[in-house]
Parts: sequence; structure tokens; C-alpha cells
Amino acid sequence: MARYENSLIDEIKDNINIVDVISQYVVLKRKGRNYFGLCPFHNEKSPSFSVSENKQIFHCFGCGAGGDVLGFIQKIENVSFNEALEILAERANIVLPKIETSKEEQEKLILQEKVFEINKIAAEYFHQNLYKPLAKQAQEYVKKRKLDNATLKKFQIGYSGNYDDLYKELKSKGFSDGEIFESKLVLTSKSGRPNDAFKNRLMFPIKDVKDRVIAFGGRALDDSKPKYINSPDTVCYNKGRNLYALNIAKKTDKDFIIMVEGYMDAVSLHQRGVDNAVASLGTALTERQARLLKRYKSKIIIGYDSDSAGQSATMRGLEILQNMGFDIRILQLEGAKDPDEFIIKYGSGKFNLFLQNAISLVEFKIKNLKQNLDLDQTNDKIKFLNEVSEILSKTKNDIEKEVYIDKICKNYNISKEAIYAQLNKLAYANSTSAKVLERNQAVKRNSIKVKEETQNSNTARENLLILLLINEGQKVYEKIKNEIAPSDFKDEKNKKIAKVLYEELEKGDISNIIGLFSDDEELISHITYILSKELDINDVDKAVNDLMNKFLIDKLLEEKNLILKKLVSENLDKEQTEKIENRLKEISIKIASIK
Repeated sequence: MARYENSLIDEIKDNINIVDVISQYVVLKRKGRNYFGLCPFHNEKSPSFSVSENKQIFHCFGCGAGGDVLGFIQKIENVSFNEALEILAERANIVLPKIETSKEEQEKLILQEKVFEINKIAAEYFHQNLYKPLAKQAQEYVKKRKLDNATLKKFQIGYSGNYDDLYKELKSKGFSDGEIFESKLVLTSKSGRPNDAFKNRLMFPIKDVKDRVIAFGGRALDDSKPKYINSPDTVCYNKGRNLYALNIAKKTDKDFIIMVEGYMDAVSLHQRGVDNAVASLGTALTERQARLLKRYKSKIIIGYDSDSAGQSATMRGLEILQNMGFDIRILQLEGAKDPDEFIIKYGSGKFNLFLQNAISLVEFKIKNLKQNLDLDQTNDKIKFLNEVSEILSKTKNDIEKEVYIDKICKNYNISKEAIYAQLNKLAYANSTSAKVLERNQAVKRNSIKVKEETQNSNTARENLLILLLINEGQKVYEKIKNEIAPSDFKDEKNKKIAKVLYEELEKGDISNIIGLFSDDEELISHITYILSKELDINDVDKAVNDLMNKFLIDKLLEEKNLILKKLVSENLDKEQTEKIENRLKEISIKIASIK
């Protein structure tokens, strides 16, 4: 894959702060010089994910993931290097030049552009259909849902027609069958004939944040099942990465986003002045959708249908938002089953009043829990207390926890002492479990303790020398290059890293250490581990001299051991034995003089 010039990559990285970028995905808290949070690449309960603002790197001490800001975007968004660079360039307001691509990549890009074009034409075709006599059912439906013409045009709402109408339209525009089938808007029937995927449906074009039509949703206007169908994944669309109407809602002046369940909820709210509504296209919110939202707002009000709000898929989505540091509120509407019905029935004024009174996620969980219990029954009240305590135990902010306890005691006639007693019991149980786990891990650690101690003493020394090479550059390199060779490093990873560092330092200073190893995640992880260590050395020259001496001692000891083996295993004559013994004396004297 062709890559952008290093100077351009450096310019983009210089205009980006890794802490700001990662904060959109991970809740970070400053601890000393670095920031820490829960790793987004593996499950953990204690923060082991470190971000260095000074060094512009990240490293997880749990799973080993590490790299620079480009590497983070590649991993978190599951994109290529160039795609990650494009995301960061957009953030830094830097325009990227066009680069040469392989034939395969060019063909993929051309196909993607063709599908974008097909989607755009299809959206316009469906929209124009809505105003034709053949769309009578669709016209009656939008009238019944009280959608005005300005809204129909704003969202390009349309009608799909029947059979192969769209296929014929696209063929007339010059698209090939391969391009049309790639859009997934046309399928092949059992008889082998082209057949439109959406038939007799009200059509909702789905657009990305760049206002490109990427997919469609269609609502049945008859008894067809399912009532709603969405485009499958294509070269332009991934259903878990996009949100309906975010292209419009991202422009809002409000400090929060309202997330609703369906297209019609979002459209209806926008028509009535609520310009910050998006639809999750179902209740199972994904991490990618949450990350997309985090680019624009950090406060979310959930306005799902009343029959969906308590489902497990919804709760998982809410916890995804919570883990990413969103301020989450749950809309509690009364007198209507969904936001669309409510705002039509009561108006935007009352809707905004309910928005102001949206409850927190903790309050929502407690309210949801209460619905399934009879608090007049002793067993149910005990169960309620236990489960409420479990919910509160996960609230990390003590002030927030205190506020919730006050509310619960007041609303449900439970004493503070009972709640605190249960919370203390849970805290003790969790700490005991952690100690048991720690003991089990200690047994495993002890079994490899000797090996680790030997390995750590050698590796730590090599790690320190690599850190000095990276931080001090030519100053250290000129001092050691004739004394310590890359082959002298025992750790295989360090050996590979040293070889590349020597080659680069021979040319001049290194500006982008991570970039030198962009194709090797294991080496990047090891480098970020080394770089994450704080270097507290007052005299660099003395430190380098000490390291050189230790490397030399190791080499001499290695030679000594080989000689001793030779003396034992080989049948040497007197002259050979005397020569080897003299060398042993020289080595011993040399080691003694160094020590």
C-alpha cells in the first residue's frame, strides 16, 4: 500500500494531542505525569491503560497494546494506516494530497465511488416516486404521520415501487450489473432475474457524517414482514458504525444528543424543532456508534420506546456509553409509547420539559428493578435492597452515591444504615475475591520466578540502553556503536530494535520511532513499554559507561564459560592448555578491573 510522505505524517501528528484523541474513546484520569484509564482492547476492572502526553504514546500494562496516536486509531476503528491518517488529518484540518495506490486498491475505490453514486441516484429516484400516483399508499402514510413537505425533502424520504423498477432506472444510467448488485439494492430472484431489494416501502436514506447516502431503511406499507428492513453491509456501509440523522444532529447548538429507536421518531422530532435527535436503528447500540457520538457530544439522552427500554440489549448499550464516560440520561415519557407519538400529541414545549427531567442511568436501573418487585413483601424488599446495593457499588463518585442513597431512603423507606452495611459487605467480598485471585496468580508467578529474575536483569539493562538511544540519540550512539553491537543484545525483540536504531542513527537523528516498526505490533508494544518507564538519570554519560561495562562483563563471562567447556570437553596439548589458561587469567583481570 502506498503511504504518505513522512514529513506530512509528522505534521499531522504534531497538530494532534494523543490525550485529546484517546479521551474521545476512554475516560482518562491524570496520575503523575501520565493519564490512566480502562483499556479499550481487553476487559479489565483496574486501569492499566497508560497515555503519555509528553511522549505522545499509549501502552497497556495488561494486554501489551501500545503505539502512537495513529496506531490507536488503527486499532480502535479497525482501519488501515492511511485511513487512520485521514481521520486525524480531518481533525487537524490538514488536506491530504492524493497518493498512488495499487491496482487492487484503485478498483476497490472505484467500486466504492460507483456504489455511492448508485445510492445517491436511488435516493433521488425513491424521493421523486413519492410524489407520483403509484405512491398513493406512501402518501397516505406520511399524511397520517403528519410529516410536512419540508421534512420529506430534508430527509429525502421516498417510495420504492415494485419488482425491478430501480434496477431498470440504474441500468438506464449506465451502471453495470456488477456495480448494481454490489450496492445490495438489487438482488437475484430464484429464477435468476434481477429483483429490487425494497418493494412497496417508505424509504429512508441513511447518510454518513459527510452527507453521503450510504444505505437505506424501508418501512412496509402493507402486511409484509418484517415491518422494517435495512440495507446489509456494503463497500460503503457498516450498520454498526453509523447513526441515522447524525449528519444533521451534529450541527446542533445544544450540548447533548437525543437517541431514539427508529427513523420516524428522529424525523418527527426534527420536524418539530428538536434538531439533536438521532436513531440507533435498533436498541443494541455498538461501541463504534458510541465512539462516533463521542466525537460530537458527551451527554446523551435516551428516548427509546417504552416497550424496549428495559430489554437486555438496551441495557448493554447504555453500559457501553457509561464505560466511555458519557453523561447518560433516560427520557421518561408519559401518555405515549414513543417520542413521535408524544411530540405530536403534546407538542415540543412539553417534550422539552420531559427532557429537562430525564433521569440518570442509576435511577433508571433502580426504577426498572422496582417494577418487577412488590416492596410490601419482605422477600422482595430484601432482594430490592441487595440489588440496589449492587448497582450503587459500581458508582465510583462518592458524592453521586450519597445523593442516590438519600433519594432511595426517602422514596422506598429504607434506612441509610442498611444500605451502607450492604455496600460494606460487597466491598469486603470484592476485596477478598481480589486477594484470592492475587494468591492464585502468585503461585503461577513463583513457578517462573528464577527464569524471570535472570531474564529481567538482562532485559532491563538492554531496555535502559534502548531508552537512552531513543531519548539521547547521537550522543549515546557515538559512544556505544564501536563497543556494543546489536548482536550483543540477548532479548530477541531488543536485538531487532537495536539493529533498526543503529541503522537509522547512522543516517542521523530519529524523529518517529514508532513509525520505524509500523508493521510489527509486538515490537511496537515492547517499545511503548520501554518508553512508558520514567527515566530518572542525572548523569547520562555515567549511566552509559556503566551499561557498557556490564555488557563487556557479560561478553567476557560468556567467553570464559566457553573456554572452561573447551578445557573439559576437548583433548588439548600442553601448549594449547597454557594458551587458554592465560586467556582465562586475562579475562579475570579484566573483569576485576571493570568492577
